[in-house]
Amino acid sequence: MNVRDVLEAYRQGHIDLQRAEQLLRMDYLERVGKHTLFDHARESRRGIPEIIWGENKTPAMVSEIVSTVLKDRDAVLVSRATPEHYRALQEVVDREHLRYLEGSRLLVIDRRARPPRRGRIGVLTAGSSDIAVAEEAKAVAEVMGCEVLTEYDVGVAAFHRFMEPLSRMLGQGVDALVVVAGMEGALPTVISGLTDIPVIGVPTSVGYGYGGKGEAALMGMLQTCSPGLVVVNIDNGIAAGATAALISLRCGRYR
Repeated sequence: MNVRDVLEAYRQGHIDLQRAEQLLRMDYLERVGKHTLFDHARESRRGIPEIIWGENKTPAMVSEIVSTVLKDRDAVLVSRATPEHYRALQEVVDREHLRYLEGSRLLVIDRRARPPRRGRIGVLTAGSSDIAVAEEAKAVAEVMGCEVLTEYDVGVAAFHRFMEPLSRMLGQGVDALVVVAGMEGALPTVISGLTDIPVIGVPTSVGYGYGGKGEAALMGMLQTCSPGLVVVNIDNGIAAGATAALISLRCGRYR
């Protein structure tokens, strides 16, 4: 919840004065079981929804954290989630508000009837094997309030494939592009050299032999000759989607 949300919840009587005061304090922390210290103000400070890392957490732990988070907000995500996490959350969240992106291993809980759409970004992948990471970025940006245009399997192995989708996205006014690629990671550099908006490169762990776990793609993107391309870590669609959304939402303030 941001400050406006807290004040509105208090005005409508959904929370009492003590709870409102707690939520407005920058240092408001809540202990969840014996395993987690949750920062209620983090989303307000950063503008990024709460994203729980699911790997190495039991389904019971994730359910307990999600239940705590949902006391004060309507949207939360769980990354690196398993089908067991999904089944556990079905016991604490209405199924109509729960979505599991199995390929991306991402759980999305969103209880808002009409999530806002204040920004617009584009997401492209070099190959079909990169789609799971791209869908992770897309889901995060949508929860944050962006319309997300996507185009998949448009890598430089057939160089002309990305031109029409890129032109269409630019024509529709996207504020930032997330470009996901494995192998040598060439597509983000090429696209960055043809656009005047920020490009966020996401290397994926797709490829053969030496450097095939994403290292080659990461190094290639970091060594780009095109200013305006920034790079997140291997397979980190979460960071790419969140960053692109922050850019677009900030741009929306000045339209």
